[in-house]
Amino acid sequence: MSELWRSVSEIWPSLFRITVGLYWLYFASQKWTGVGWMQGILVTTAKVNPIPGLHEVLTSLVLPNWLPFALAQAAGETVAAVLLILGLGTRWAGILGLLLAANLALTVAFASDPGFRWMYYLAVLANAQVIVSGAGPIAISRFRWIPAFLR
Repeated sequence: MSELWRSVSEIWPSLFRITVGLYWLYFASQKWTGVGWMQGILVTTAKVNPIPGLHEVLTSLVLPNWLPFALAQAAGETVAAVLLILGLGTRWAGILGLLLAANLALTVAFASDPGFRWMYYLAVLANAQVIVSGAGPIAISRFRWIPAFLR
């Protein structure tokens, strides 16, 4: 039994990284057929955001230019998902995921039902754990032919 726990503890960072990648893949896939639905969310988010400074940035910068911001969020989520699932540039992908999760936690979470806000805050912690843990043993970055910047 201790052998099983040892093997699970060895591959845990990889399993966790892949799970976080699937999380981002789910959110990214919601935007692949279009991001028009995000405009209404951004309007609501800007109205209810209580953070001084961020509220003004949302209303004066993001809302008038919502499409580039929505496309950037979709692209960032897709890139983070693919890199995390494959195990390439894991720490950089984790940093990207952390920034995306912080964006959601500081904006969208205030517009959502308070019972679901934990999901956005948990994403910040999960991406931080990926940054600390690294790729683990199950990752493409373990091959020698992978460039150093993707390890």
